Amino acid sequence: MDQTPSFNRALVEKYDRPGPRYTSYPTAPQFHQAFAADDYRNAARASNEAPTPKPLSVYIHIPFCKSLCYYCACNKIITHKTERAVEYLEYLKREIAMQAALFDRSRKLTQLHLGGGTPTYFTSEQLADLMATLHQAFNMDDSDDHEFSLEVDPRTVTPEQIHTLRKLGFNRLSFGVQDFDANVQAAVNRIQTEEQTRELVQAARDARFKSVSVDLIYGLPLQTVESFNTTLNKIIDIRPDRIAAYSYAHLPDLVRAQKLIRPEDMPPPERKLELLELTIQRLTAAGYVYIGMDHFSLPDDELTLARANGTLQRNFQGYSTHADCDLIGLGISSIGKVGDSYSQNVKELSQYYARLNEGILPVQRGYQLSADDRLRRDVIISLMCHGRIDYPAIERKHGINFREYFADSLAQLAEHVADGLVELRDDALILLPQGQLMMRNVAMAFDAYLGGEQRGRFSRTV
Repeated sequence: MDQTPSFNRALVEKYDRPGPRYTSYPTAPQFHQAFAADDYRNAARASNEAPTPKPLSVYIHIPFCKSLCYYCACNKIITHKTERAVEYLEYLKREIAMQAALFDRSRKLTQLHLGGGTPTYFTSEQLADLMATLHQAFNMDDSDDHEFSLEVDPRTVTPEQIHTLRKLGFNRLSFGVQDFDANVQAAVNRIQTEEQTRELVQAARDARFKSVSVDLIYGLPLQTVESFNTTLNKIIDIRPDRIAAYSYAHLPDLVRAQKLIRPEDMPPPERKLELLELTIQRLTAAGYVYIGMDHFSLPDDELTLARANGTLQRNFQGYSTHADCDLIGLGISSIGKVGDSYSQNVKELSQYYARLNEGILPVQRGYQLSADDRLRRDVIISLMCHGRIDYPAIERKHGINFREYFADSLAQLAEHVADGLVELRDDALILLPQGQLMMRNVAMAFDAYLGGEQRGRFSRTV
């Protein structure tokens, strides 16, 4: 099956509408505060008692940054007071101990991801302390078959620190670049040289990291096709294993930092589509394989191989090659998935500290999945990871007749079929090359919660 996206400008414009990214189903707007710490404990207990308990995955949110990137919509705290990181680490260690006590020690922790903010706001010594705490609390997989990754701001680390990260057990890195153009960097307050990135990528290779990823953003202020093509030239020459090219969502009414971007510097909507088309053409011509949802990887990368053999996974950490895990979220605003439930921690630092001081898990809200939710989640994950939905496999697992159960959903896809985005066979739904960029739109047909005002809560799909 051809998984290379085909760029059709008219169709991209037609289907570019708000929609979920489906890192979960149901999506975060369905989470509610009636789901509390007791519900989370019950979910953890049930996951331990499963016939075959899943391995564990941990996501840790480190919210601190030393400077403000104007485009950023993440939950972050801008500060040069490094003592705040010292305090946060101590509370993280408390939460790690509380969380670890809920899960059987026999369950191996095979995935770890540090996100931000800026995880490398922590010093090498603080990261070593954090890893030592995790090793003490959990049954960590130390075989190097694990998937331990973190996001790196190239402005905050040295090549020597990259080697230290490898010694701590990390084997995957993601470098934030966004754009190498000096004018664009100045417009978003993120000054970062090409040399910094090249030096650190080389250090990661010398340290034998299994995968090196680079993040780009298209649609930023002052970007032109010519300037972004120059950035792509440099990235292709650096040749990271993976590239994530994200669409910038300019929402200054919702994201205060974005008010600092001059409106007259924003590219027109048609420019953004030109940049997307350019990115797809350049990266696929350079040998990168389109994985889905903005992600590209080299033919011999684990993601590409997993996409081809049907073992690709997707969760709040993005695409993964490892088996489905129970995901434990640590730190403010982090989201977890344990058993058939989702949970999210409090978003404010003061609330996080207060709850831990009281010996209470900092879970603020969550969601318990119904049988219908589990079914639709499997359908959407299959589409997002494999580009197809095999009806017999879904029917066997959930005891339904697919075409009858999803008659309304399939009817919603009539226009998608007519436009050549998908093919509906007797036994499967197949995402066609023209539909690769619109997979979110196809998935939306199977979402039982979309409608009314909720659509406005999401970024645009293309």
